[in-house]
Amino acid sequence: MRRFVTCSALLLLLAAPLGCGKPGTPPAKGPQPSSLPSYQVATAPAVTGSPTVDAARGRGHLVIGAKEDQPYLGQKDPASGVYSGFDIEIAKMVAADLGFGPDRIEFKTIASANRETALQNGQVDYYVGTYTINDNRKKLVGFAGPYFVAGQGLLVRKHESGITGPQDLAGKKVCSAAGSTPYQRIQQQYPKAKLVGYDTYSACVDNLITGQVDTVTTDNAILQGYAAKVPDELRIAGQPFSTEPYGIGTPKSDTALRGAIDDALARHEQNGDWKKAYDATLGLSGVPAPTPPAIQRY
Repeated sequence: MRRFVTCSALLLLLAAPLGCGKPGTPPAKGPQPSSLPSYQVATAPAVTGSPTVDAARGRGHLVIGAKEDQPYLGQKDPASGVYSGFDIEIAKMVAADLGFGPDRIEFKTIASANRETALQNGQVDYYVGTYTINDNRKKLVGFAGPYFVAGQGLLVRKHESGITGPQDLAGKKVCSAAGSTPYQRIQQQYPKAKLVGYDTYSACVDNLITGQVDTVTTDNAILQGYAAKVPDELRIAGQPFSTEPYGIGTPKSDTALRGAIDDALARHEQNGDWKKAYDATLGLSGVPAPTPPAIQRY
């Protein structure tokens, strides 16, 4: 049993083609390069007056903040170092409109608690990684979008019967990424829960599988990916209990960049690239593509 649990945890965390799970059961597949759309790279300057883009042109490439442990959204292959997922595709289609092809993108993993600092200090040019737009964050960084709307949910072990929604969290060990919106919501609205925080959701899921926590909470889009990887062990409990509009984080003062990203998102939603990207990534979790949300320019 211990060997089986450890093997499953490795499948989740590394998403590698290991011989884990029940005999004859193939590991869940991630996004396949052959099914991903390609994006035409703009040859004329797509944005002027952006210090962020000017700096990227000077160094020769964009630096984009991302997550590395979220199946079908933002995941890094430990062997090749390649990032894949819906958020990664969103980042690439925006980059193309800014004049940067995939060979001129450097992805950098940034933990949830460090996103604002990374944008403020110029560690990344923009950030695409299940980043909820809210008023507090708008005081520190800019946002383009939203490009997707999720809702907070709960991931439990498959045979868990005592957790059907947030009303059941009193006394339960609830794990989430420290500094994230889901973490803060549990802390503020469900204070009787025993909250556990880690830098990554994959650490939470590992602890869920091994029985050290009772549930993992974050956006349902993220949980879909984890549940789809090991459906014999994990499932989503109940219904979403929040609204989480995902935006692309930018330096607060760079309004030219924010406007250009809004334009790029609108164009790729209209020409079908957005849906193609979803179907080839997050759609693999079994949930059909929703209608893209209206972009809220400000």
